[in-house]
Amino acid sequence: MRPSPALGPNAYFIGVAGSRHSLDTPALLLDRAALERNIAKMAAIAEQHGIGLRPHVKTHKSARIAQMQIEAGAVGVSCATLGEAEAMVQAGIPGVLVTSPVVSTNKLRRLVALAEKAGPRQLMVVVDDACNVAELAVLAARLAYPLDVLIDYQCGYHRTGVPDEDAALALARTIAETGSLRLRGIQAYGGNLQHIAARNQREDAAAQLRETVAKLVRALRSAGMPIEMVTGVGTGTHESDAGGGVFTEMQPGSYVFMDVEYAQVLSDETRGAPFETALYVQSTVVSTRAPAWVTVDAGTKSFATDSVAPVVARGVDGPAQYAFFGDEHGKLTVDAEHRPPLAARIEFTTPHCDPTVNLYDRYHVVDGDTLIDIWPIDARGRL
Repeated sequence: MRPSPALGPNAYFIGVAGSRHSLDTPALLLDRAALERNIAKMAAIAEQHGIGLRPHVKTHKSARIAQMQIEAGAVGVSCATLGEAEAMVQAGIPGVLVTSPVVSTNKLRRLVALAEKAGPRQLMVVVDDACNVAELAVLAARLAYPLDVLIDYQCGYHRTGVPDEDAALALARTIAETGSLRLRGIQAYGGNLQHIAARNQREDAAAQLRETVAKLVRALRSAGMPIEMVTGVGTGTHESDAGGGVFTEMQPGSYVFMDVEYAQVLSDETRGAPFETALYVQSTVVSTRAPAWVTVDAGTKSFATDSVAPVVARGVDGPAQYAFFGDEHGKLTVDAEHRPPLAARIEFTTPHCDPTVNLYDRYHVVDGDTLIDIWPIDARGRL
């Protein structure tokens, strides 16, 4: 039987021993065993501290991986966009939270339709504006049950969210008056904390945020508001926040894959990163004509460019330095002793996993040296 064209040109290699080294590239590789261990470890951390886990889909955009996280104990998933949420609900993933405000009439209609499809208490969205709440409330009145909302608190990069207690309380009262919306709690995601390099500084900043959030929660509850959920927390602060006693659930995403950024942030002189690298971009050496470097077929169209450079993970035994060399090419500077030959496969740890994943249509799932499956990146391009 011929492989499905939807699986791409490498479908032929599924199940063939050693096929990891025969793939057409650039290819996004996913180490199945490392992925499973990362998922299990974060689930165990959440269980140990009695905190819910609602991992972020924006990292992997995959219904298959989301289902693995649910099966490991996650209470649901977090989605950065309405399109991601639609992909998850379509796949039957429960407990979907849209972590950015949904604005514009058409998107609000899509949101309400999705809430109807998902069923009672299976879809939530954050809000930070009274006008948005009013429009959403009118559209949500068609539902047979209230639509669950969280107040987004401005605590990270200040991209969204209410700025203070007074604004949060005013918005909570507006929500309470609608009848078609139900306030479940608040979201306080400190995205600006996740990549603070020094562990003690990161933990201190996380503790300060928890103190601020706890004060906000007390103020809302004192005013009679039903704050049952306090959600936030990323991969970078999960260790201190999980047992901090303020958040009721966490939203980490990158832990499933890891990348160069998080490997640097979560490692120090006393220990390595707590999660394994599970995601790689595999490339091929396409030219060895230059004496000081080789050229690979993975450039700015293959890696996120908002961060550090990719780092060689496999394929070169000695030191190597990658540099972007155009849309389709990368320059790999290697000394003469370790210079890889033409057609050699070189695998890189991604600089920033989330936007790198968004450049690909599928994961090439490997077990050791064998390609064992190909998974679609379901929510890629979903707005």
